[in-house]
Amino acid sequence: MTSTIASTAEQPRVNLLGLPLAAMEQFFLDMGEKKFRAQQVMKWIHHAGVIDIDEMSNLGKALREKLKGVAQVRPPEIVSQHDSSDGTRKWAIRVEGGGLVEAVLIPDGKRATLCVSSQVGCSLDCSFCSTGKQGFQRDLSAAEIIGQVWLAINSYDAFQSGKGRVVTNVVMMGMGEPLLNFDNVVAAMDLMMEDLAYGISKRRVTLSTSGVVPALNELAKVSEASLAVSLHAPNDELRNQLVPINRKYPIAVLLESARAYIDAQADTKRVVTIEYTLIAGVNDQPDQARELAQLLRDFPCKINLIPFNAFDQSDYRRPSGNAVSRFWQVLVDAGYIVTVRTTRGDDIDAACGQLVGQVVDRTRRSERYRLAAQADTNQTQVGQG
Repeated sequence: MTSTIASTAEQPRVNLLGLPLAAMEQFFLDMGEKKFRAQQVMKWIHHAGVIDIDEMSNLGKALREKLKGVAQVRPPEIVSQHDSSDGTRKWAIRVEGGGLVEAVLIPDGKRATLCVSSQVGCSLDCSFCSTGKQGFQRDLSAAEIIGQVWLAINSYDAFQSGKGRVVTNVVMMGMGEPLLNFDNVVAAMDLMMEDLAYGISKRRVTLSTSGVVPALNELAKVSEASLAVSLHAPNDELRNQLVPINRKYPIAVLLESARAYIDAQADTKRVVTIEYTLIAGVNDQPDQARELAQLLRDFPCKINLIPFNAFDQSDYRRPSGNAVSRFWQVLVDAGYIVTVRTTRGDDIDAACGQLVGQVVDRTRRSERYRLAAQADTNQTQVGQG
């Protein structure tokens, strides 16, 4: 008689780093513990920077042992850190499976803004974006998203000393389209705004989208984060070329959804930030500024102009300072609040996707872009010959 021993895979431990308060409370209730334990653990992780469960001294020894069997606190891993001469700090961060993402901390006086990634790569392939040329690998977990905030604060020893640079603002403007990773991004933003975690004002946590309209409509039901829209063009014809998702959700539909998001907020003074990357000879002409002003009339917004950052896989060029000034002046004269993003971290490739693009390119998409560009050059030379 043969006996069969059934083997079961070990249940993976829950990463407590990514659990918002309600989920953390439910986790402890499911363990048969009181839900106030959730508050204790959240303070250890997010206020004190403690990831070793044995160091959580207000939990009894028996509970700590029980907790270690089913849970862990595991931030992603910093692969490299680059400090710019202007104070900008950029990290390449390894996540589960070996993929790399980026986070960038930009200091500005008493304020420090952390740019956070939501995906490994990006599927949208906007023509001016370095990240899109690397292809898409996967969504980040909530722990991997909030882990970027944890790492940024910890890198300045702020948890241990109470000193160092504090993250005052977070923008979901790093690698990936946040609304294509909806649940994990919402959970991470909840932690950013949670008093038991990072306590950042809802006005200072911003989600930037290229225009995933159905998800934006859903976001209005569950989040109070600020909203930025990556527009980059004053009309559908040009935006179709720059931001391919526009073919599915054109500008009028996107702006209608963005307005609905703002209208759903209790704060009646909210506006949408319109992000507009200025590319030399493509979308930086005064006529296009006037068209943009007309497009956004009566729309509650401020405009952020972003001079293009060049990278190897693109033939686009950065506009001249005069071109930026002319574009800005047209919009200001039309009555808009307009800022021009100051170039920061040029010496450490701080534009989104540049550092990771240098470290690894799993899909070899950038190589295909280079080969295609070389083929076009060769074809031109043959034609001229």
